[in-house]
Amino acid sequence: MASDRLTYKDAGVDRETIARSLGALSDQIRSTFTPQVLGDLGQFSGLYHLRHYRDPVLVSTIDGVGTKALLLREAGRLAVAGRDAIVHGVNDVAVLGATPLFALDYIAGARLEAPEVTALLEGMAAACREEGLALIGGETAQMPGVYTAQGLDVAACVVGVVERDELADGARIKPGCLLIGLAASGLHTNGYSLAREIMARRRWTLDTVPDELGAPLRDLLLAPHRSYRKPLLALATSQFLRGAAHITGGGIAANLVRVLPQGCRAVIDTRGWTVPRLFAVLANAGGIEAEEMLGTFNMGVGAIAVVPRERGRLSVDICRANGAEAWVIGEIVPGERGVEVR
Repeated sequence: MASDRLTYKDAGVDRETIARSLGALSDQIRSTFTPQVLGDLGQFSGLYHLRHYRDPVLVSTIDGVGTKALLLREAGRLAVAGRDAIVHGVNDVAVLGATPLFALDYIAGARLEAPEVTALLEGMAAACREEGLALIGGETAQMPGVYTAQGLDVAACVVGVVERDELADGARIKPGCLLIGLAASGLHTNGYSLAREIMARRRWTLDTVPDELGAPLRDLLLAPHRSYRKPLLALATSQFLRGAAHITGGGIAANLVRVLPQGCRAVIDTRGWTVPRLFAVLANAGGIEAEEMLGTFNMGVGAIAVVPRERGRLSVDICRANGAEAWVIGEIVPGERGVEVR
């Protein structure tokens, strides 16, 4: 019987709606293309012509926005989720002194509405234009049964390049180097599952204005992820950058240790910066101990650059001149590889 005939749409996948959304955004996506992009949209793979390098090293990363996307969807700010996915990847390659070249996106859920896909891709395209990289491909997937009805997954792969002899991979870090902390704009893209649990237990909504903050949670929790490309690459160009860490999941210690060579121990002094009040409010509201906070959130430091001691003050000035508030927050000392936060 005709009524028994199924379509893909009956199974929860609306191909036509998504195809129309992607088609309507084609010009915006093309606006991110740099002269190195070959071909056009719709190919099975994005093509990028790598030119003018002596001994290039490709630097690649992939990460997502996590459960921040759920709050951004609730607030009607999905363009921020798209932007955050790109910026997160840009920071991950910039900490190695690499220039971002291109990105690939991934958007998935049980069901994706056309306005949501549009907002996400508009945010990605805008971030790519701001950061100077091309959005050359991606995947939009509807998978009912894999994702819950409310589930949403937003991620991006970013690829950058650096000359091999200019790679800031931490190999040149040594005792005596200083640690430069770069200010975060908020939680960035990590710790939101814990933040959402606090909200649920306290019955807070995005419109809640905690007395200690004086602003609604939507403005404080949903601030866009800050880009550190300009200050980090300025340090690299000045030949000051010995290594750097993007402070994401795991907090300061778990990320900074990833760039330390053997025999180097990082000592962080938390008096070196003022921790934003938002973190104290979350800790008090959830009864969260200091160690758990440090292992979950960035605590106001979104990236840490390692520079020679004699270049510490100048490095702070370079970061500030390139749009990032910065402070000397610690040093490298001899000892067992690890990180102490005091």
